[in-house]
Amino acid sequence: MTTIIALTNQKGGVGKTTTSSALAAGLSSFYNKKVLAIDFDPQGSLGFSLGLDIENSSTIYDVLKGNVPIQDAIQTTDYCDIITSNILLSGAELEFTSADRELCLKKALAPVIDHYDFIIIDTPPALNILTVNAYVAADHLIIPMAPEILSLLGLTQLKETIDSVREKLNPSLNVLGLILTKYNRRTLLAREVKEMAENIAGQIGSCVFHTQIRASVSVAEAPAHGLSVYDHAPRSNPSLDYKEFVKEVMDKITVVSMEAK
Repeated sequence: MTTIIALTNQKGGVGKTTTSSALAAGLSSFYNKKVLAIDFDPQGSLGFSLGLDIENSSTIYDVLKGNVPIQDAIQTTDYCDIITSNILLSGAELEFTSADRELCLKKALAPVIDHYDFIIIDTPPALNILTVNAYVAADHLIIPMAPEILSLLGLTQLKETIDSVREKLNPSLNVLGLILTKYNRRTLLAREVKEMAENIAGQIGSCVFHTQIRASVSVAEAPAHGLSVYDHAPRSNPSLDYKEFVKEVMDKITVVSMEAK
């Protein structure tokens, strides 16, 4: 059965795309899962970071517009299958005006959903119609956040959006956890933000992942080479941390699946 995970945070610069890439590559490389990654951010960073041409290929925008079948938009990388995005997707708020516009992504995924073990959705740094589409399609959310006070400020609004989607469109939507990125456990601020994040996670019925992703220049370098952080810097702190994070995701999903039975 396919598990769909959306990574979300309306604040930019928190490592959302890096975490999406590491999760997709990790599930495929370490657990031999068949993975489809959806770049649902108009900036197109996920596709670019895995070495794809985002300007001269069919994108998720073309799929949602009905211009190409979803099967024709899927590209294969060394890590996973991926559907790219580009700036045209930014017009979704104005272009998608049908009564069921929150269901566009869920409907688009229907023809291929059974072909994958996991579908990973990288959402834009905003709470807009694209984000809501991702929440409606997803089984689980993961919220990456940096250990900064500003990262905490938007979580209340994020909680309201999650609650609204649960109430109206996807009652089974689960927040798998908050993952702290760019983490330096030696700083007082990082420890304070972690404590506050744990309180907020409890309010949305979730928790903070035990793994924190330590800061390193290797994370910023990997996309320029079109490589996952595991291949670019396999012995770096982020590579080791993300490997632990992927294991934690697998463990949590196993527990959730057993509880559902």
